[in-house]
Amino acid sequence: MNLIAAVDKNWAIGKDNKLLVQIPMDMKFFRETTTGKVVVMGRKTLESFPNGLPLKNRTNIVLTHNANYDGKGAIVVHSMEELREELKKYNSEDIYVIGGEQIYKALVDDCNVAHITKINYAYDADAYFPNLDEKPEWKITADSEEQTYFDLEFYFYKYEKVK
Repeated sequence: MNLIAAVDKNWAIGKDNKLLVQIPMDMKFFRETTTGKVVVMGRKTLESFPNGLPLKNRTNIVLTHNANYDGKGAIVVHSMEELREELKKYNSEDIYVIGGEQIYKALVDDCNVAHITKINYAYDADAYFPNLDEKPEWKITADSEEQTYFDLEFYFYKYEKVK
């Protein structure tokens, strides 16, 4: 399985259930990487999308403890056990964990690849991604040249779990 996220220099990913910043190149990378794939998220992440609707051209799986939750077309599961059963139906390489914080923390150890956009800025935040630089089993296997969006510098990194 894969993880995909944009993080700031402190591995922050969000504030008040919103992304810290929207960088068109990062959004394009996310869209191109996940289109046609399976995306796994928590309820709050789904609700942060326009009109709370699942992402187009992807299989959306939402984890929530709310038994009556309407995923508006997304597959809704209510426990990690149920999620793991559902994920067995798909090719592991086609599964992307897209947030938020609780989902990343719960599934990081099940993943082998992480696509991380690192933004060279520290935002005020209340949600964080697990710091892969502090986990010895994760190594950077690819990186991009410095990218810029107005005055923001950012990089695309690919982390892989070392076997």
